[in-house]
Amino acid sequence: MIRHCVFLRFRDEVPSSVRLSIYGDLEILCAKLPGALMIKWGPNVSPEEGMDKGYSEGFILDFDDAAARDAYLVHGEHQAIAGRIVSSTVDGTNGVFVFDMEV
Repeated sequence: MIRHCVFLRFRDEVPSSVRLSIYGDLEILCAKLPGALMIKWGPNVSPEEGMDKGYSEGFILDFDDAAARDAYLVHGEHQAIAGRIVSSTVDGTNGVFVFDMEV
């Protein structure tokens, strides 16, 4: 299984409605993709002050395997959502941290 972790530094002026719309659209997309097992999203709640490096929110997607993850990455709807994310984060792609691992 592949766990796709994405951590975000949204710009302060991006309203919660935009953030929720992004997460909602990711949920809709993942519900229809073969091999997408689950998505969870939310704010960072770690008590370790300063360790988040400013990444205040994020989401995690689990996939059956790397092929399912790879299909998600090139999917047109994912590309559109990713564009919205990048345009909403601090300094574009510098406001997005992606980490995938086998679990």
